[in-house]
Amino acid sequence: MAITKQYLKSKPVCKVTFSILAEDAKKVSVVGNFNEWNAKTTPLKKLKNGTFKATVDLDKDNSYEYKYLVDGVFVNDEAADAYVWNDFASADNSVVNV
Repeated sequence: MAITKQYLKSKPVCKVTFSILAEDAKKVSVVGNFNEWNAKTTPLKKLKNGTFKATVDLDKDNSYEYKYLVDGVFVNDEAADAYVWNDFASADNSVVNV
């Protein structure tokens, strides 16, 4: 799992690329407070090496909670910037700071 960040000079936006190795998975999405936890909003594309990847534009100077949804199962990101407890899910969420 990995997160890469590319800050734009022209706008207060960061292009964040989310990726997760899930060779046997059929469907992977990234869900978070940046897309209202909607699994249909940000599907990840499967690459030939079994990695799923997608890039999202996020506003700078913010923190966002997220998880991967791998074939219907929520998975935290090992490469997250931090983790925060979520009472609704009764579990930690991954955090990306941009």
